[in-house]
Amino acid sequence: MKKLVLAVLVAAVLAPAAGAGGWATVGLSSLPPDGLDPNQAWPVDVTVLQHGQTPLSGVVPVITVRDDGGSPVGRFEATPTDKLGTYHAVVRFPAEGRYTYEVYDGFERYGGAQTHTFEAVEIGPPSSSFPYLPVGLALALGLGLAAAGATIYRRRPQAPEPAEVVNLKKAA
Repeated sequence: MKKLVLAVLVAAVLAPAAGAGGWATVGLSSLPPDGLDPNQAWPVDVTVLQHGQTPLSGVVPVITVRDDGGSPVGRFEATPTDKLGTYHAVVRFPAEGRYTYEVYDGFERYGGAQTHTFEAVEIGPPSSSFPYLPVGLALALGLGLAAAGATIYRRRPQAPEPAEVVNLKKAA
């Protein structure tokens, strides 16, 4: 019986240690804004949570910027802030173009460090996706047709109004 109690106690002590590590999640305070200019600062806070819940201290998250071909073009280490598990970095994209970025969480304890990838971004003036030219042409065509229709309607011959019927016998 003593061996069973001892085995349960050992398992109870070792189980939390075994489940303590493994992985972390990374959250960003913002995404690169639309219209970000080349070399313009993108200040961002990185939150690293062990198992997606517990803020991690003592790690060094690194944001890596990659060009459209996948080659690294910038590396930015995040430094701790006053908030546990939150780190701050100032990221800059080197030129106009399309870039991907990733965050290495720095959680090397228990061998769980991972690189978290994010959607690609376009750096430079925002490209307008609104089809101004086709919409403008359609509006101009519509107004032109309306004006032509109004002109034709006004110039259309009107039916003569009925004349007053005069009784000639009474008039004589």
